[in-house]
Amino acid sequence: MEFRNLVSWNSMIAAFQHWKLGEALVLFRQMYREGLAPDWCTFSIVLKACAGFVTERHALAVYSQVVKAGFEDDRVLANTLIHAYARCGSISFSKQVFDKMRSRDVVSWNSMIKAYALHGQAKEALHLFSEMNVRPDSATMVALLSACSHAGLVEEGINIFDSMSMNHGVSPQLDHYACMVDILGRAGLLLEAGELISRMPMKPDSVVWSALLSSCRKYGETQLAKLAADKLKELEPGNSLGYVQISNIYCSGGSYNEAGLIRDEMNGSRVRKEPGLSWIEIENRVHEFASGGRRHPQREAIYAKLYSLIGQLKGVGYVPETSLALQDIEEEHKQEQLYLHSEKLALVFALMSEGSLRCGGGVIRIVKNIRICVDCHNFMKLASDLLQKEIVVRDSNRFHHFKNRTCSCNDYW
Repeated sequence: MEFRNLVSWNSMIAAFQHWKLGEALVLFRQMYREGLAPDWCTFSIVLKACAGFVTERHALAVYSQVVKAGFEDDRVLANTLIHAYARCGSISFSKQVFDKMRSRDVVSWNSMIKAYALHGQAKEALHLFSEMNVRPDSATMVALLSACSHAGLVEEGINIFDSMSMNHGVSPQLDHYACMVDILGRAGLLLEAGELISRMPMKPDSVVWSALLSSCRKYGETQLAKLAADKLKELEPGNSLGYVQISNIYCSGGSYNEAGLIRDEMNGSRVRKEPGLSWIEIENRVHEFASGGRRHPQREAIYAKLYSLIGQLKGVGYVPETSLALQDIEEEHKQEQLYLHSEKLALVFALMSEGSLRCGGGVIRIVKNIRICVDCHNFMKLASDLLQKEIVVRDSNRFHHFKNRTCSCNDYW
């Protein structure tokens, strides 16, 4: 383009914000260098991009520009900043922004309630809702139900769901039903979750069936899981979740032949499993790890450090959860699979780079694209105590703050 105005830049930054977060920030800085001042829309787009990073460093830097530009009191930007800080693991910063706001709309309240839900602070979310001085909407109810789901507050979740229409004028939609299925299923009330699905006034979507399937995996409920997996494959034939979850359930129960048939069906349908990936930021550079870590240039040093740490953790009670291994193989090989999960490799790499851990006051922050497994969860709890460090893992569903052998989720996720 011979002439690029603010609309052109905002459009390009917004495009990259969805696909390449780093490129969005590069364009933002380039816009500055070319002498074009960003408007509130630019800042809103860039702050949304910051929500995808491992630490709050980028959000802090962009917010300093927001203040310089005179947009500090802009409510839309404050709402976006609450979300960005929460997604980067800094819920205390989210609360600071919320408390400083001169006026709050429903999005402000929803953003803070969602932040609490994401970090497993359900009681704080419910308390904040009790102080809400604007009319709640559908998103408010989703945030509250999510908070109850993450904390196992079944009775509170049921009360919120039952009172939505009467007390707040919000009719339950698919998202609310999905949350309720998750609440009931996580608590082991699988039959009740199935009955709720059968009573839904609309057709269940993939999110509803995914919630039920995940709960079936947790409790080893094969029959209901098969139904949920089949429904999920019908709705999203290209999604690997239905295949992988039911295969995992069969493997956990020792039914390796059935699991093999599922994998064959998956391969025949040309559906690929989403690889487990983890990211960690060291000295302003994001490092990516895949399970196995065989492509990493420092893999030998990482393996050596990892096995040393595993030896120390076994001395304080770590026992690999080999029932999670997905193949009928020797016990030693099952352990090998678990040892090389991506978040363990990311943790070890952080320890190797310990002198460079300047972000978060020494807190080790890891981002993962899928849910953390039981073995890695136990591993991180013990490692936090052994290393006397706080370890924060953001998986696809929520945050886990590990410290002194405990997790903020109270082993409920």
